[in-house]
Amino acid sequence: MVAIGCNAAISVRVSNELGAAHPRTAKFSVVVVVVSSFFIGLLLSLILIIFRHQYPALFSDSAEVKSLVYKLTPLLATCIVINNIQPALSGVAIGAGWQAAVAYVNIACYYIFGIPLGLTMGYALNMGVTGIWLGMLTGTVIQTLVLFWIVYRTNWNKEASIAGHRIKEWGGEQDAKENDVEK
Repeated sequence: MVAIGCNAAISVRVSNELGAAHPRTAKFSVVVVVVSSFFIGLLLSLILIIFRHQYPALFSDSAEVKSLVYKLTPLLATCIVINNIQPALSGVAIGAGWQAAVAYVNIACYYIFGIPLGLTMGYALNMGVTGIWLGMLTGTVIQTLVLFWIVYRTNWNKEASIAGHRIKEWGGEQDAKENDVEK
């Protein structure tokens, strides 16, 4: 849930900063949220790895379930790190007004690549739940890399200019100073 909060927060922050013509602040905010999301995910993953022998007992008494959870914990830890970064990058893209691009990236990575790969690995290659999970995680990793590449290549000054044009086009005030009318 922390990752979803970061998604919403960075979306609003980026859109506000671009709309206020502060591209450097928007870019800095992106760096802060991505690094913070990475370290939050890393911390949660380390906790799971450290307590991988203890936490399965909270959910089941079955030795088979505990063994499977112990085996899958490294995959879960990796998934947590990636799934903390990906929503932050999606929030950046949404805040910058690239909703369509994010939608296409999501469709391509999950439905065209991740699900078929997971089904192939899980069933055709008899890898079971590990294969399904690896396939979906691979789709998420690719999505994260694509979004990272898009954000990295962004010209934030140009995006602030585009945001300013949108504000003018939709009838808003681009500059708060324009609102200061002497009476």
